[in-house]
Amino acid sequence: MASVLRDYMARLDSDHPERALELLVPDFRFHLALPGREQTGWSKDDFAAYIAGRNAVERAHKILRHSTDGDLETVYGVVTESGKAVGSFLSAAVVTPDGQMARYQSYFTTTYDLIDLPE
Repeated sequence: MASVLRDYMARLDSDHPERALELLVPDFRFHLALPGREQTGWSKDDFAAYIAGRNAVERAHKILRHSTDGDLETVYGVVTESGKAVGSFLSAAVVTPDGQMARYQSYFTTTYDLIDLPE
């Protein structure tokens, strides 16, 4: 099975982050734990609103670890802005048999790294 989370993050980091929505089922649910706030949504439209409200910066998600167990995919990595590491994330998705994300949960922190970040 191809990695839906790798594809999702590549699209999110592109010049057209709204293309990430193509990877979601209509009744998509998500929970994002970000520094100082959390956001939960119950639909693809809720996630579209989240993407539209993100600040536009030169951001990249660099996946350092990846795992799949049945319909659950997990990734761990670092977020960079303008090439500088600003934090790390641990994300998981429930993936449908046709390769779409049904559920997504992500934790992003700027204060702790589970594994050493690459130089």
